[in-house]
Amino acid sequence: MVFLAAVVCNLAAATSLTLLDHARLRAGRERRLWLSTAALAGGTGIWATHFIAMLAFSPDIASAYDLGLTGLSLLIGIGMAAAGFWTALRPGLPAAAWLGGAQIGLGVGAMHFTGMAAFEVAGRITWNLGLVLAALAAGTGLGSLALATTLRDGSVRVKLAGAGLMVASICGLHFTAMTAATIVPDPSIALSGTAVTAGTLALAVALASITILALAFAGLWLHQRDERRSALEGDRMRGLANAAVEGLVVCDGDRIVTVNDSFADLVGLEPDALTGAALADLLVEPAATGSAEVPEAQLRRRDGSLVPVEVIRRVIDFAGRPHAALAVRDLRARKRAEARIAFLAHHDALTGAPNRTSFNARLLQEIALAQAAGRPLAVLCADLDRFKEVNDLFGHAAGDALLRTVCAAITAVLSPGQMLARLGGDEFAVLAPNLDAPGAEALGETILAALRQAETGPAGAIAAASLGIALYPHDGEDAETLMIQADTALYRAKQEGRGRLRFYEARMGVQVRERRQIEHDLRHAVERGEMRVVYQPQTRIDTGEAVGFEALLRWQHPERGNVPPDRFIPISEETGSILQIGEWVLRETCREAASWDKPLRIAVNVSAVQLHAPGLSELVHEVLFATGLAPSRLELEITETALIRDLPRALATLRRVKAMGVRIAMDDFGTGYSSLSNLRAFPFDKIKIDSSFTRAVDSSEQAATIVRTVLGLGRGLGLPVLAEGVETAGELAFLGAEACHEAQGYLFGRPGPIEGFRHLTMGLPPAAETAA
Repeated sequence: MVFLAAVVCNLAAATSLTLLDHARLRAGRERRLWLSTAALAGGTGIWATHFIAMLAFSPDIASAYDLGLTGLSLLIGIGMAAAGFWTALRPGLPAAAWLGGAQIGLGVGAMHFTGMAAFEVAGRITWNLGLVLAALAAGTGLGSLALATTLRDGSVRVKLAGAGLMVASICGLHFTAMTAATIVPDPSIALSGTAVTAGTLALAVALASITILALAFAGLWLHQRDERRSALEGDRMRGLANAAVEGLVVCDGDRIVTVNDSFADLVGLEPDALTGAALADLLVEPAATGSAEVPEAQLRRRDGSLVPVEVIRRVIDFAGRPHAALAVRDLRARKRAEARIAFLAHHDALTGAPNRTSFNARLLQEIALAQAAGRPLAVLCADLDRFKEVNDLFGHAAGDALLRTVCAAITAVLSPGQMLARLGGDEFAVLAPNLDAPGAEALGETILAALRQAETGPAGAIAAASLGIALYPHDGEDAETLMIQADTALYRAKQEGRGRLRFYEARMGVQVRERRQIEHDLRHAVERGEMRVVYQPQTRIDTGEAVGFEALLRWQHPERGNVPPDRFIPISEETGSILQIGEWVLRETCREAASWDKPLRIAVNVSAVQLHAPGLSELVHEVLFATGLAPSRLELEITETALIRDLPRALATLRRVKAMGVRIAMDDFGTGYSSLSNLRAFPFDKIKIDSSFTRAVDSSEQAATIVRTVLGLGRGLGLPVLAEGVETAGELAFLGAEACHEAQGYLFGRPGPIEGFRHLTMGLPPAAETAA
């Protein structure tokens, strides 16, 4: 029976303390429910332990148990256990666990002596006061230690230690108090009629023991369920935390409880190594205290380096207690991006040189300083010559490499205080404070020499630069004027042969304004109806029959009058407006030729810009389809100069055009870059001899020899030859004698509106056509 009492006592202690720990993690009504359950298990266990031990006691005299006092002792055990548990969990109460344990120890004593008062025996019971006090001291002391140990951290090891102390408290008090009792038999004392026998008490104790066991198993099941749920929830939370990009930290005060992998990687340590560490040792700013959020802080890594981080702090419930949860975001990438954005706001992304914004700001500063100090200031504008050809021939990667090389070459020769900026495209500017005209000229020559010597890759052979220089205050006293004057000087340098420098001169402004006005007017000439096409007939020499017309472009400006083609055509090619104008000419002439009764050819000149621009073959196909002109009646005239810019591209374009049935003629043969290999490589249908040779055949033996050679070459290659610029009968007779196929010139008709040639296009005699 003593062994059974010890077993019941252990079960009661373990069950009640497990339920108490469970109640500690709850709040409100749920906590009160679990506290009541723990008190019921503990109080009943204490009561059962006492009376099972009493059943083991046999005084060999009549004995029984008073029913009322026995029931009261049970209520005392449960009530005192409830009071002790409630006190131990009181928040803010100093030494709450110790006080609650002492209260339970006193409750065990009260229950014991009430139970002893319920013990009726035919005799008298005397008490040893010293042992009674020792029993109470053992109960309260060990009870206090038991609760303080149990509620320390809630681990299994601590729970077992607390349960053992609680068993020691109960058993120590009971058996010490039993030792303090002495029974003196007295036959004159009779048992009351309401007392219950030991057998009845055994039944009650059995029920109490079953209750304890049921509560014990229930508590064990709840504990295991919570452990599994906590483990599952912990795994889930760790998985979610480790999936986060930001570092996550949970702290109890300043001590780290747990971290995710991202934070551990950021610090450079394993997650387990960070558990228990002080957060203040990792964050330069104490983000765990103070304000709710610390937008930015410095995180100290394992190697001692500091990482900029953003820290957001929140309070969460973790393991039943409030903890600080910190989200730590690595700001290094954002800082690099912000620095890059700030750099790009003032620098060119390709070359790294200051951009136009930085240059303009610095120019304003230097002008103010130059004005205050009375010193000069030079502005140099640089432009790469034929940079577009570099992109067309070698690709944009080669163009980008050239720009970087140019930037490096110029920067290398600048002195401290001088500034190079890329304004856009292939335009650069140099700002040189305190530099007069001779100094600016020397700097410009140094820059040009550096560019000529620079390793510029495959593009270097055709890439050079021109420079324009303007001086403060001679050429302008504000930034805008200085830049305009430097740009004007640059334009003059490019006009005069490129690869050189020019200072601004007042007369340049008028010429540049005139040039730019022409550029502007050219862009709108077609839509304003200022462009017109005139036609010059091409005649077969042996029969005198017209075989076609060459379309020639004229510009009738409303203010300037008739602008010569040799003036506006080069400008349109440089500005790119030739693409719009050339398309209009092609559409207009094909539409006109399609309306003729006679199937005469129409020859249209194609510039180098048109030939190398994408989509020429597609444009020709679309125009022929839209106008209904037969492809064999269209003849495109190409100069050899246009071919040399990009031979493979030109050949591919001409072959696509040729595949449609369109004729290709080589214009101005004998001038420029004449090459017999071009006649063999390109699909030409005709050779046109330049008028400079034709007009001298009857007076210059050299010219006559050249024309005979070209005609012989044409016969050998099977190509018909057309002579341009035929103005006299003598020139025509020479060409006829040399078996030239076709001729064109004033002798057959001056260029004019197509209405003047209706007798040729409609097959009418001139008089009838005029009458009509």
